Amino acid sequence: MLTNIVPMSPTAAPPKRDRTSLTPEEIITIDARETNNKTLDPESLSAFEIGHYDSDFIMAYYKKRPFSVIGRIFNILWCFLSFIFGLWWDKLWGSIARNERNRATQLRNIITRLGPTYIKVGQALSTRPDLISAVYMQELAQLQDQLPPFPNELAYQFIEEELGDRPEYIYAEFSPQPVAAASLGQVYKGKLKTGETVAIKVQRPDLIGNISLDVYIMRSLAIWAKKNIKRLRSDVVGIADEFAGRIFEEMDYELEGRNAELFAELYGYLPEIYIPKIYWNYTGRRVLTMEWIEGTKLTNLEEIQARGIDATHLVEVGVGCSLRQLLEHGFFHADPHPGNLLATRDGKLAYLDFGMMSRIEPYQRYGLIEAVVHLVNRDFESLAEDYIKLEFLSEDTDLRPIIPALENVFGNALGASVAELNFKSITDQMSEMMYEFPFRVPAYYALIIRSLVTLEGIAIGVNPNFKVLSKAYPYIAKRLLTDTSVELRSSLRDLLFKGGSFRWNRLENLLRNARDSQDYDFEFAVSQALDFIFSERGDFIRIKLVDEIVQAIDLYGRKTLFDFSTVLRQKIGMSALKMPADLHNISQDNLAHIQNIWQILQETKGFDPMTFLGFVPKILAKSKTQEVGYQIANGLVQKVAARLIRNILLETDCDRPDSVNWNAAKSLPSAG
Repeated sequence: MLTNIVPMSPTAAPPKRDRTSLTPEEIITIDARETNNKTLDPESLSAFEIGHYDSDFIMAYYKKRPFSVIGRIFNILWCFLSFIFGLWWDKLWGSIARNERNRATQLRNIITRLGPTYIKVGQALSTRPDLISAVYMQELAQLQDQLPPFPNELAYQFIEEELGDRPEYIYAEFSPQPVAAASLGQVYKGKLKTGETVAIKVQRPDLIGNISLDVYIMRSLAIWAKKNIKRLRSDVVGIADEFAGRIFEEMDYELEGRNAELFAELYGYLPEIYIPKIYWNYTGRRVLTMEWIEGTKLTNLEEIQARGIDATHLVEVGVGCSLRQLLEHGFFHADPHPGNLLATRDGKLAYLDFGMMSRIEPYQRYGLIEAVVHLVNRDFESLAEDYIKLEFLSEDTDLRPIIPALENVFGNALGASVAELNFKSITDQMSEMMYEFPFRVPAYYALIIRSLVTLEGIAIGVNPNFKVLSKAYPYIAKRLLTDTSVELRSSLRDLLFKGGSFRWNRLENLLRNARDSQDYDFEFAVSQALDFIFSERGDFIRIKLVDEIVQAIDLYGRKTLFDFSTVLRQKIGMSALKMPADLHNISQDNLAHIQNIWQILQETKGFDPMTFLGFVPKILAKSKTQEVGYQIANGLVQKVAARLIRNILLETDCDRPDSVNWNAAKSLPSAG
């Protein structure tokens, strides 16, 4: 229920914030550069900067405050030891099932009491039915948006400090109590004086002190582990810094607003994705005002189904959007828990929280795409090389013993559902392998795994048989067929021509999967393929295609001549010759591949046979077309000449009185 506010004094208009013509991405980059140039005073807690993570400053600050650190460590250990002792006691007396609800509530209270850093972990656990029971999931789900709120007066104080006046003078309506409370802030429902219904997020007090102390402990443990655990090769300190950096950025609500606008700019074109609007005149570092979204959590299946919405389809939409985040633009949502994902009334998937975002570099994006392609096609030799590109292995690593180990870990990945083989189980198996081989986990990968694992947990809850890889590959196939980047063109070339021969089955698989991609444009894909084939970068594929065409024409020509010869021999009463093995294979295999591809194309959205006619003038206009025609004709002439010379030599051999060569006679009808 919203409260209509009657101002007690002349209303103060919220201060106008200077929004330049720069794009959100440019603003984020400039802010980050300016923040990194600041020098902090390690003697003052007030020197901590919202949105700015400085590991050196944090380490220097808490090294001088050992009692604060020891007290926090003791508090953490005491909380969890009491929980572990309770579990042991329940097991001892056979009361685990009877006390499960109480223990789950105890764990939720412990995590809540320990603060934002641990709440983030609890939120991730709340989406993992493969790790914890339904009772624990229900309790930990409250960590998403049902935490204890802080007093209204503190929230009003922050609003006044950030926006210039108290909420009753800024908003037309303002809910008397928060409608949700999460790890870093709480949300009120309100209405602007211009009529828009909005969500007002206000930051919790004392966030920086609580989070920075936990970060110090986490980073200190990582440093100790890196020095003392010799088998630990991963950059655990970098991983800790990556996670801490994102939490510090999440405390800056102005940055979150810019993240939301950049997210909308990059992914708002997707028809089933919705991103709320940010109201900048009502937003500051600790206060964020955004469009109010009516919707249902993806985990509330009963309500979603009651609205006639297909929850599984929305999960597919989320997977598709996540793939574009990770592999297309590299700007991704690193915290997609159910509290941040809503099914809207019109069946769209709405993203709400843009505080924890991260980036992945282009070479990393292309490396991930290539790794998925090689995994799907069970090309474990190439997959091992991908781990070098992705910085999991050094360039001087001997891959020979690693290839069979990868095959053992990933061999059955495509045949399993999410419930049977998920990211966690793969990670567990990879962890075992990493102790045997010199793998290391790069820092950038930590938040990718967190994002994928959280999304996967939602998928398991909605549909235990949801296959993440199966849903991801159509997008990957579409990218391979349409992306003009050097990296993916090379990957496509290796996929189709590895070993020197054309892999028809791989092309069939790509076309079959790409047609299921939501935004696959068949005509655009053909146009891109032709442009690439007839470009300088397409020389390798063009040469291979010429070889395939020459071989196909030659074989089909020989097959036609053989069939004619067979009919002629039958008419004059001669016995038929046995078909050569290479002609038998072409009649059975290549024809079947061509038929399969034609059928796949017919079933592809947007396919029209007349489309090919439209490409004929475009092909003829290419400068390389005449060269290709010459190469095909020259290749055929060379094959025919070689065959004639071979047959003549065989016939000459037959002229010798001590030799009769029947094979030469049998080969004559097949001469091209």
